[in-house]
Amino acid sequence: MSRVLFHNDASPAGTDSQPSTMTPQQYSVIDFETTGMSPAQGARPTEIGVVRVCEGQIVDRYQSLMNPGKPIPYDIQAFTGITDAMVRRAPPVRDVMAQVVHFVGGDPIVAHNAAFDRKFWEHETAALNDRARNSFLCSLLLARRLFPATPNHKLETLVSALGLPSTGRFHRALADAECTAHLFIRLQQQVRQSFDLDDCDLGLLETLQATSKHQLARCVERYLERTV
Repeated sequence: MSRVLFHNDASPAGTDSQPSTMTPQQYSVIDFETTGMSPAQGARPTEIGVVRVCEGQIVDRYQSLMNPGKPIPYDIQAFTGITDAMVRRAPPVRDVMAQVVHFVGGDPIVAHNAAFDRKFWEHETAALNDRARNSFLCSLLLARRLFPATPNHKLETLVSALGLPSTGRFHRALADAECTAHLFIRLQQQVRQSFDLDDCDLGLLETLQATSKHQLARCVERYLERTV
């Protein structure tokens, strides 16, 4: 059966530990588990997890299995732990994605290897009339630039190397979304520390993820010049 979770763990206003100069920010971190690598090849989602972050705090969660309408390959069942039996009575993908679109609203969306999740997001929400035009940020691209010395930039490697909270089995949607949320918060902290900034807004991160790791300092300078 599908499982949907809505939690309010903290009020967005409950951020006394945050610097007073920080601009309030809200975004949604997503993760899909799927039957394959690309919707262009007929792959469909089997699970989605969403974690909403406001002012550096996780404030809400959503998770659901979904019925992809096709068998899950055996190697992917072994990889994710999601079986055909688990999704057989889950709601259809369209119904779940309609709920997710409402849950996320107009938030910027963060994902680890966002190119993968964005393909499924855009394919499965294309026919929904009320979807927003969400921007996407990629924690994988940012980690490659800000933590170049880690052995690799897989989510599980970064969680271990940076001492981040591990919230469940990797390759399950909600656990991966939570790990990505903690990683993205850490990435924002790293930008502030590395470049002596009081704030690190999402616009700066979107610019940095498209910049060579050798040009980050100049990129920050140019961004600040444009936004002053």
